[in-house]
Amino acid sequence: MTLADQIREFARAQDVDPVRRTHPPLTTHVRIVSGDIVKRMKLHQRTPAVCGALDAKKFQVENAIRLLQRTGPKQGTTATWTFLV
Repeated sequence: MTLADQIREFARAQDVDPVRRTHPPLTTHVRIVSGDIVKRMKLHQRTPAVCGALDAKKFQVENAIRLLQRTGPKQGTTATWTFLV
């Protein structure tokens, strides 16, 4: 499993799935901040990898979610994604 796959799996398990368990599909959103993933996964100096993994269309397709908004720098700890879950 690549680092990108591990990041996407972590984001799904820690951020997307909990929202899905508490809300019907496509009725709410989840907000993911790259710096939060970096800290929780202990991926210091790997912010570009986190941003690349979450920017990938693969993350949306694998989780049946849709990007609503992407803000912040291209590869920074304040990069933020808001997905419709």
